[in-house]
Amino acid sequence: MIYQGESIRVDFIEPGFAELQFDAKGSVNKFDQATLEEFSEALTKLKNTDDLRGVIITSSKSTFIVGADITEFLTLFSDQEKTRSWVAKASRVFDQLEDLPVPTVGAVKGFALGGGCEALLACDYRVADTTATIGLPEVKLGLIPGFGGTMRLPRVIGPDNALEWITTGKNNNAQAALKVGAIDAIVEPENLTHAALNLAKAAAAGEQDWQAKRQPKLEPLKANDTELMMTLVTAKGLIAAKAGKHYPAPHKALEAIENGAREHREGALKAENNAFFDLTQTDACRAQVGIFLADQSVKGKSKKYAKAATKEIKTAGVIGAGIMGGGIAYQSALKGVPAVMKDIKQDALDLGMKEAGKILKKGVERGKVNNEKMIKVLSSITPTLLNDAVKDVDIVVEAVVENPKVKGSVLAEIEGVIGDDAILTSNTSTISITELAKNLKHPEKFCGMHFFNPVHKMPLVEIIRGEKTSDDTVNAVVAYALKLGKTPIVVNDCPGFLVNRVLFPYLAGFAGMVDEGVDFVGIDKVMEKQFGWPMGPAYLSDVVGIDTADHCTVVMESGFPTRMKRDESSAIAKLAAAERYGQKNGKGFYVYGTDKKGKPTKDADPATYELLGCEQGKKLDADEVIARCMIPMVNEVVRCLEEGIVGSAAEADIALLYGLGFPPFRGGPFRYLETLGMDNFIQLADNYAHLGEIYQVTDGMREMAKAGKSYFDTTSAK
Repeated sequence: MIYQGESIRVDFIEPGFAELQFDAKGSVNKFDQATLEEFSEALTKLKNTDDLRGVIITSSKSTFIVGADITEFLTLFSDQEKTRSWVAKASRVFDQLEDLPVPTVGAVKGFALGGGCEALLACDYRVADTTATIGLPEVKLGLIPGFGGTMRLPRVIGPDNALEWITTGKNNNAQAALKVGAIDAIVEPENLTHAALNLAKAAAAGEQDWQAKRQPKLEPLKANDTELMMTLVTAKGLIAAKAGKHYPAPHKALEAIENGAREHREGALKAENNAFFDLTQTDACRAQVGIFLADQSVKGKSKKYAKAATKEIKTAGVIGAGIMGGGIAYQSALKGVPAVMKDIKQDALDLGMKEAGKILKKGVERGKVNNEKMIKVLSSITPTLLNDAVKDVDIVVEAVVENPKVKGSVLAEIEGVIGDDAILTSNTSTISITELAKNLKHPEKFCGMHFFNPVHKMPLVEIIRGEKTSDDTVNAVVAYALKLGKTPIVVNDCPGFLVNRVLFPYLAGFAGMVDEGVDFVGIDKVMEKQFGWPMGPAYLSDVVGIDTADHCTVVMESGFPTRMKRDESSAIAKLAAAERYGQKNGKGFYVYGTDKKGKPTKDADPATYELLGCEQGKKLDADEVIARCMIPMVNEVVRCLEEGIVGSAAEADIALLYGLGFPPFRGGPFRYLETLGMDNFIQLADNYAHLGEIYQVTDGMREMAKAGKSYFDTTSAK
């Protein structure tokens, strides 16, 4: 044995040829700080090993290396000196691999991402099996490759291909990697180690010029000035268009490549180190790393629920067709759970099937779905006017009109049809699950299952636990949501649950400005372009439906009569009364139509200004617009955590990211609060406290701030 550590072992696989194998104790290999130390030690041992002729780098797992240990990042990055030292030292470990005095071959299977890809790039040769997926996804964490990726990849596959890989963060299968020269060969999985060893032997015997293969990575980039300039100019334009100003990582990646292009390895690596460090100190990086960690936490919690499930969902029923019901039935059928779609009107069933067909047709046009798959999915949806058609399903998702009396009646009727072991759920967006359960004989087998529109695109499903909902029911419904490819988050019951409950104070903050005569178009522009929402509050209201939003204010007032009191003179109520329902009937805050080319249009309508009494062009300072919209939302999400509606800050952040499109570079409401600083947020909110209860922070938040605590330190603030 040449070397034995906790995560790495090195031994001769044949006389003269060593195998350095990554073999971490967990399910995957990753470059945490301890593994990097071991990697350096193992490479030092190899360098000093007598009679060494070649080295292959392998993994004992089903994947190669998934990257760095991201759980260490936020703590590490909070210390600037430690971060600078770490990235400089860690990146030079890969130089040790590249500088071994013998040929090196990386043998990759499964995922080789981030640091895993960078370890391969430090090898002289790379052999992949057919399962391999290779990439540098660091930009998705607000970072760039930090172990030499921006320096080596352009010298291996060319600067244009490297810029595409690095600035998009996309993964590449073995064939795509081979096409651009990122790997040298593809073999079947059972031949991987043998092929890597044979290549090392061939190189050691002089049949392959491994030193010539290595040399370009040690020198300045081989591209003439004109070619390089054209590549960089083109990349800058694409990055500016796609990433914009809120995501600095792709810009920094290009900067690192540009600054290192005419440098030898050490100079190029310093350029990367500097760019990487700069990114670690940005709010965007902390937010995007926070999202990753929150997502992992949510997934882990969901898996625990699903693992505890005693009932498997094999068939589903959807009550209420149309756009929403059709979307739910489609998603279920797509993921292998046949769905019965029931309605009382044939035209609604036709609309539901049309919706499913439309989604599939788009998939076919984009090459993501073939005709065979399309037929299979559509044939897995059974439209029906008969209640008896759902009597044998394992779960029913009720998706009728958002009216408590109608839903209560439908749920009670369907409960009398389905089997005793079946689960009943309601796709309600605001109505109390506990109240709806009062219509049922078995409230323990009933919960909320709130999908977001469009169902096939929106990743979140809120699973709402009523007062009498059993653990078995929640577990089974979470498992079903996971089977549908969704991210389920379990919340406790209250009007609006989590996502819509925190949305309405946000919209109320917006409406307050409109009531003061501020132009809604200007507010939308600030919240989209400067804060980063995909839609401003006026546009969002139109998309949701003004009538729907107006109806929901009644529900919210019933639960929170002082904080969310309905105002008949508010913008939403006035538009609803004027039957300006938004996109669904072509007029709301905006008017909707199509241009000469058939593309959809959205324009401000003079009639809206007249109806609402607001002034076209009247603006507030952008910071005030953001404060007046966001303070109420953050306050409400804090209340939800304090009241136990949501279980953790991480779940709340993911819920708003996946359910509302909260700007990812801000990381979610709690990460946004942390970025602002709790003391700063409280001071800002106190400046607007006179505007009403939605602007008044909780006593709990003041106590947290006084104690210097973080909402991420605990699972709840209670």
